[in-house]
Amino acid sequence: MGKSLSFITPSGRVTLGNYIGALSQWTAEPGNVYAVADLHGITTPWNPETLRSYIIEIASVLLALGLDQQGSMVYVQSHVPAHAEMAWLLECIGHMGEFQRMTQFKSKGKDRGDVSVGLFTYPALMAGDILLHDVDSVPVGEDQKQHVELTRDLALRANHLFGPVFTVPQPRVPGIGARVRSLKNPAEKMSKSVIDDGTVLLLEDADAIRRKFMTAVTDSGREVTYDPEAKPGISNLLEIAAALSHQSIEQIAAQYQNAGYGAFKRAVAEIAVETTRRVRQEALTLQSDPAEIVRRLDTGRRMAEAVANPKLRQVKQAMGFLLP
Repeated sequence: MGKSLSFITPSGRVTLGNYIGALSQWTAEPGNVYAVADLHGITTPWNPETLRSYIIEIASVLLALGLDQQGSMVYVQSHVPAHAEMAWLLECIGHMGEFQRMTQFKSKGKDRGDVSVGLFTYPALMAGDILLHDVDSVPVGEDQKQHVELTRDLALRANHLFGPVFTVPQPRVPGIGARVRSLKNPAEKMSKSVIDDGTVLLLEDADAIRRKFMTAVTDSGREVTYDPEAKPGISNLLEIAAALSHQSIEQIAAQYQNAGYGAFKRAVAEIAVETTRRVRQEALTLQSDPAEIVRRLDTGRRMAEAVANPKLRQVKQAMGFLLP
């Protein structure tokens, strides 16, 4: 599969949906890149103290998962200035029409007069994040796949204009659990930017997690069957249970077919509590020792700069800049 890269934006607390859809599938392997995408976190209005707290929480979770081991790296995006500089270079070979087609900009900027320029151009920053590291694949949700396609277009264009400077990455969309839904509204994604009883936070205490699952929206009838159209609430719970227990949806459905909704929700709650217990405890322990978080992030920064800085220099030279 080759090297892989994944960034997570500090736009809210880490949720169970983040864990299932992305974090639990990330692995510590030589060359893999993981970062807190704090520059992406300011494309919409933000509170400085809240942003900083989100950065610390996300970093603690990535480190608790051991993603800075086995030759892979964890760092904070803004700690490596090459990201911002590469974004500018890519903006200058990108086309307005390409960026105007990005559905994320259309949805987040819709009917807003104060939308930032950064929200429009951040796909170039995302492309820079990816291309700086010469990775082969980028695990993304369906909502970000379009940005990886833009990254590919920019890489191919740069390679055509300036020679073979970039590896052209492939998007990799995870399977089950890639889009965990809100427990209160299964029509909506469980989002870290919307905190309510439908959003399970990875680091909240076990009793709070259990309570949220017990109040989850269910459907008519009492059979635990998978039918996203007719039974979106139960289907969402089945997907969560299957993803966390590494079983198929069919296996989970068969196991609880006649259990009734109450017993099924209790079972899914316990699966969620137990499978996330270790990372929750490790992350909270790290947050009690901020110096250790900073030390490990700085190790990741040095590893990232050792890759990103030479790549940036190579690209600038190919583009015709006079290097110092």
